[in-house]
Amino acid sequence: MTTATLRTDDRLGVWCGWVLVGMAALTPLFAWLGPLGFQLLAVVGLLCLPALKIGRREAPLAVVLTAAVVWAAFSMFWSIHKPGELEDSVALKLLLQLPLYWAAWAAARRADPRLRRLALQVFAWGLAAYGAILLVEAFTGAAIYRGLRDAIGDPIRADLGRKNVAQGSFVLALLWPVAAAGGLRAGAPAWLALPMTAGTVLLAHNFLSDAPVLAVGLAVAVGGLVWVWPRSGPKALALGAAGLVLVMPLLILAMHLLGLGRRLPDSWEQRVGYWTYAMQRIAEHPFRGWGLDSSRAFSPHIVLHPHNGALQVWLELGLLGATAAALAYAFAFRRMARDQRSLVASATAGSAAVYLFFGVVSFGVWQEWWLALAALTAVIATLGDAEEAATAKPIDAAGHYE
Repeated sequence: MTTATLRTDDRLGVWCGWVLVGMAALTPLFAWLGPLGFQLLAVVGLLCLPALKIGRREAPLAVVLTAAVVWAAFSMFWSIHKPGELEDSVALKLLLQLPLYWAAWAAARRADPRLRRLALQVFAWGLAAYGAILLVEAFTGAAIYRGLRDAIGDPIRADLGRKNVAQGSFVLALLWPVAAAGGLRAGAPAWLALPMTAGTVLLAHNFLSDAPVLAVGLAVAVGGLVWVWPRSGPKALALGAAGLVLVMPLLILAMHLLGLGRRLPDSWEQRVGYWTYAMQRIAEHPFRGWGLDSSRAFSPHIVLHPHNGALQVWLELGLLGATAAALAYAFAFRRMARDQRSLVASATAGSAAVYLFFGVVSFGVWQEWWLALAALTAVIATLGDAEEAATAKPIDAAGHYE
């Protein structure tokens, strides 16, 4: 009896597989119409909660994330920002998100092999179709998106429509490496990566978003690094990511002293202003920080968050929080080390590098949809890794199946 036949009798594996296929189908819609929908991944975790498992290999990461969440919740005792309503409590959300997102990740490992392949194909084809839509939006000024808003009786200004659609390019810039690699392993054509990358780059360029354009190149470069050095590359990235988080305040201080933040475009100059102010506040409470979500209390010097995840963690959770974040990145990159070249591991490293990059220049650490995207990236990567292990098809240096 084959492994695939045995897994067919696994009802939980079949259930997890179908749930993930559904999430795969919804992913391009959320990316295009509203990234807040990615919070549905918590429902995926809830539905697949019986699959939750922490293996020996994942235990260090689980300990670090749990300690970070507990410390973040404890810091609410001295935080200078207090949520007005229970539903606004970041601490409560983190305490719920950690087990639910972990369960979604575990569901990817438990999924039935046939449904795992189907989910990977749906992710690949769906995000390729989304990339094609972004190409159209790039040349029409988001006409399709604005037309849909008009059709449902919720019209939107052209500039706001472009801004909303441009946010989706961040999503595709993050997910395309793992989606394309996982899809290829599941039998989807390699050319699906083309509309993903082209849609990301052209829309972001036309809508004046620099970060997604840079992210595509970053993903290719980091993926290539791990492809060439499958064992040492991820280890070097683990050290680099952890070091970047830990020394971020010193980097901002050096930037300030060297005057590197002057005469920049308005959006970047504003970021540098946030970073400089955050660094000054970090110096006042470097060990315990100002408390979870305290960035909101520093307006107008900082609006919502510093637009730098490492600085935000330092500002709010101090040295202990920054150390936990550094360890989390180190464990994540270290997991990608392989004895042989792996297409999925290389792609996962590329997506992880993009997540770190966007966190440094754009999004707040605690934004629910942004945390959900981190978990979704891990889900797709795990599906692809399992499929790669099951098929065991080696790839030559030119990227072709042997």
